[in-house]
Amino acid sequence: MKKKNINFKKKYQFVCTIKNSVYICRPNGRFMNESREHILKTAFVLFLQKSFKEVTLKEIVEKSGLSKGAFYHYFPSKEKLFREIVETFYFSQMKIDFDSFRKDSFHGFYHDVIRNSVMKFMDLKEFLSDTNDEDDITYFTLVLDAVKLFSGFKEQSEKMHAIELSAWEQVIQSALNRGEITSKMTALQIAKLFIYSSDGMVAHLVMEGKIKEAQNEVLALYDGLYADLKV
Repeated sequence: MKKKNINFKKKYQFVCTIKNSVYICRPNGRFMNESREHILKTAFVLFLQKSFKEVTLKEIVEKSGLSKGAFYHYFPSKEKLFREIVETFYFSQMKIDFDSFRKDSFHGFYHDVIRNSVMKFMDLKEFLSDTNDEDDITYFTLVLDAVKLFSGFKEQSEKMHAIELSAWEQVIQSALNRGEITSKMTALQIAKLFIYSSDGMVAHLVMEGKIKEAQNEVLALYDGLYADLKV
């Protein structure tokens, strides 16, 4: 049995098998993955430009350039598509492998955190190459839509935030114990100070369309806070 790739159109690719002089063709698995990713990207951009209510399935299908059949093969409803977008572009951004960061230095730890966050953000911006800084503002609108639409969204967000807070607290407590930093505040209070202050700063920069300045601004903020804690 002989396999052959046949391109009927640029956007359609099939893997065909010749059996008894007859071509038996199936969609290429790689193409199917690319099509699913393309739908997610197309819909995500639309949801960034409008609200969940304003974006229609018809609009998503037209923008994707795929047939209705191909679209519904991956996502039977707008709600399921939106949920997948939230999982892919929100929760994946929140997931951080804190175990891979330095633990022997609080200074090194928060630098690793910033570096990781920036890399994730730049990867997302590169993937969404046809968006602009103004679309970053509606990212918050998308999150608010998710809170209203999905009953478990808030709980999942709180769980991930608890993991983040715990990781910071442990590293800070170690830094306090070995004398790297000193403070009358508890490790948990210091962790909240760092996390919440940077969250507020990033939100402010997004509103001003200055998200590209976030890395330098947050790093300067963290360095200043660290200097006040340094022994």
